[in-house]
Amino acid sequence: MIKLDIQKTLYTTNGHVDLDIDIAIKKNEFVALSGVSGSGKTTLLRILAGLETAKGEIDVFGSKWLDLKKALPPQERGIGFVFQDYALFLNMTVLQNLLFVSKDAKLASHLLELTGLSELKERYPAMLSGGQRQRVSLCRALMKRPKILLMDEPLSALDPEMRTKLQHDILRLHKEFDTTTIMVSHDPSEMYRLATRVLVLEHGKIIKDGLAKDVLLKTSGSQKFTLQGELLEIKKADVIYIAIVAIGQQIVEIVLDSNEAKSFQPGQTVQVSTKAFSPSISAL
Repeated sequence: MIKLDIQKTLYTTNGHVDLDIDIAIKKNEFVALSGVSGSGKTTLLRILAGLETAKGEIDVFGSKWLDLKKALPPQERGIGFVFQDYALFLNMTVLQNLLFVSKDAKLASHLLELTGLSELKERYPAMLSGGQRQRVSLCRALMKRPKILLMDEPLSALDPEMRTKLQHDILRLHKEFDTTTIMVSHDPSEMYRLATRVLVLEHGKIIKDGLAKDVLLKTSGSQKFTLQGELLEIKKADVIYIAIVAIGQQIVEIVLDSNEAKSFQPGQTVQVSTKAFSPSISAL
């Protein structure tokens, strides 16, 4: 069991936020952290990794990583960290990046085979695609067989097809290496596909905690789905109006009447929902 009871004041562009987290995470759980920017997600990862200080206690499988007397150094915590920007050594080949962490050539070869990188092991990061570099970063994070794998939006810079492929790689490696994984993500489909548990942070506090399907599926009454998007434009078409809404990487059209059209402005964040296959939007 991983137990975190930590407090830290964060200074953001919107003022200060008091991070106050008290949670327990079971061994081998895959936890996704969600929430708006500045809510404390990345800071929570960095505190767990020992890269930032905080007040409180961290107990990992019976070992004290943080208390009133000491803070265990990052190199002694058994953490694997996958960053958004890959953080590879550009002057080292793929294989050298892995062996720099651990000289276990057998493990390096196994990881490269699992992620389809064996034929690229002598290439340098600059010769790889974004998806390939992120796979190298993932392999490198697992070279010490970490107790905990931390990932800070590791797939956000990739196209949808590559994201889906790497999600399968991440899940396979999470299971094979018997790790406890904590990942920051803003992608509902990614969290639903990977996580056994989703924590939603707001202003430094956990406001939702549960199974992915319970936290992410937003339904009420006869609604079939509810999604959040940005209103790009409202166009008049004969006697009706058409709202153009961006939802993730998709653009959808919603029919409005004249009164509805007057109540919205382009650039506004809206909620798109459907009842009986008839989409509608509402302000947030």
